[in-house]
Amino acid sequence: MQTQPAEEEGNIILDLNSRTRVLEGKYNLLRDKVIVINQNMIEEYKKLLADTKAINSDIKEIQDEIFKIKETIKHLVKELGLFAKKDDVRSLEKYINIWNPMKFATEKEVKSLIEEKLKELKEEREIKKDGGKKPKGPG
Repeated sequence: MQTQPAEEEGNIILDLNSRTRVLEGKYNLLRDKVIVINQNMIEEYKKLLADTKAINSDIKEIQDEIFKIKETIKHLVKELGLFAKKDDVRSLEKYINIWNPMKFATEKEVKSLIEEKLKELKEEREIKKDGGKKPKGPG
């Protein structure tokens, strides 16, 4: 009679032993999966960190460019304030029309007029030296 309870106890021990091995196997598989998941999370974290740094760098560049654009616009607005207004241009147009610069003499014309006057003065002096006689020339 003792063989039957001993057999049952042996079967129970074998059953517990096999269940323990199954649980250990499941535990090992679960541990391996957790390790893989942790490695994947670390890789994704590094990628996200690199992407975040790149985005922050791009944002900084965009902010710098926006600042430069704002400064340029401020400068343009300031320069636009210095432009002549319609009324100023109209008054200048009136003065130009009064003075009529198209009738002004060019530098060449002034020089030629001066040369002509100098020739005339020279001729008059020669006439006075000769005693009122005109110099003889062709014609």
